Amino acid sequence: MSSKKIQPVMVYADADGNVYDHPDLLMLVRRGRELTLPRPDELIPLPEGSDLYLLPGRHALGLDPETGKAEAMEERAVAAFVCPSYTLSASAAYLSDADAPKLPLFAYGAIGFAKDRFWVTATQVDKDRRQVFTQVAPERITKGAQDLLKRYPENRLISHLSRCALTFCCPAAKNLALGRFEAPLPTARTCNARCYGCISHQPADSGFPSSQNRIDFTPTTKEIVEIMHLHSKRAKNPVMSFGQGCEGEPLTEAALLTEAIALFRSGGGRGTVNINTNASLPDTIPGLAKAGLNSIRVSMNSARESIYNSYYRPHGYTFADVCRTIATAKEHGLFVSLNYLFFPGVNDVESELEALTELVSSVRPDYIQMRNLSLDPELYLGCVGDPTEPSMGLGNFMKRLKKACPWINYGYFNPYLENGTPLLWT
Repeated sequence: MSSKKIQPVMVYADADGNVYDHPDLLMLVRRGRELTLPRPDELIPLPEGSDLYLLPGRHALGLDPETGKAEAMEERAVAAFVCPSYTLSASAAYLSDADAPKLPLFAYGAIGFAKDRFWVTATQVDKDRRQVFTQVAPERITKGAQDLLKRYPENRLISHLSRCALTFCCPAAKNLALGRFEAPLPTARTCNARCYGCISHQPADSGFPSSQNRIDFTPTTKEIVEIMHLHSKRAKNPVMSFGQGCEGEPLTEAALLTEAIALFRSGGGRGTVNINTNASLPDTIPGLAKAGLNSIRVSMNSARESIYNSYYRPHGYTFADVCRTIATAKEHGLFVSLNYLFFPGVNDVESELEALTELVSSVRPDYIQMRNLSLDPELYLGCVGDPTEPSMGLGNFMKRLKKACPWINYGYFNPYLENGTPLLWT
């Protein structure tokens, strides 16, 4: 079915949470502050494993095709949270009440209805199914986590991750329990950034809760290496990653990580050892690389320093340090990904493309993970400022960056490396 022939109508919800499609009003989307119809080439059927969210204090907005004007309904707006491996190209359109509560830390995609199905504005950037659990019985995950607890009763990190899998439904922790794909290795209790949308720590007056509990202990080298060896033996193409949603900044524990990685490698440990990081401490990279680290993923919401600083609010480091960390990682033979937090209308503009192209050309990362920035859209715009340029769209943004930097590949997850080359699951 060609999406070019699809014109979805607006979706809304009643007070009881029942979702309806409107008989007349057309689906509207938002990029920054701009309201518009979705572009035909960005519409895809709602992917399996996605969720619908009802937005409290926000009224559904649709376009009246007769008048060409946006119309707000009394009923509640609805948004889509697309499953991992998809990047949103537009946000949900709605009209907020003055006292609308802050939304939890998720991404809120535009959604409409046509031809007996839901449609969203998104692009699939990775075919890896490591965080798709629709074919996995929940009992398997529960049994896997409980088995690990029985086998390693003294390992606090396994206890923590089992709780993450069973209570917070963390996909990485679930995969550890299943013995597949990428295993999490949270270590850091503290962070040197104060990210506005941090999912593991929020000030009491932020108005929205953290979606995960931050680790409250520092694991020992033995606890870390025990998990690394376990996962490297069980998984087909094992990836083990420091820097998780339930912790602070892993480079603040560089000495511990270096010791653990070296011990793992000296014991014949195989697989990809990765760090998800804010890249704030470039001087830690040589030691980690020598120990056996081979992959690093650097998180950023923008290549424009002012927008980066507004969101990350760094303490004791600068954007220049981030760039130096990437360059240092490349000098030491590490595979470098950017964890690029994309927000429609803010990132897909000319000045951001220019800044990102300059950054990528200068420090030459290998890979860009096109992730969705998870935060109440109004709060994010209040944090970084309203866009002053028109949106070119996610598709055009990615095509132009690829043309300027042809060595770059796009994805969503940390790839497994085989002799330094990414092996991408399909």
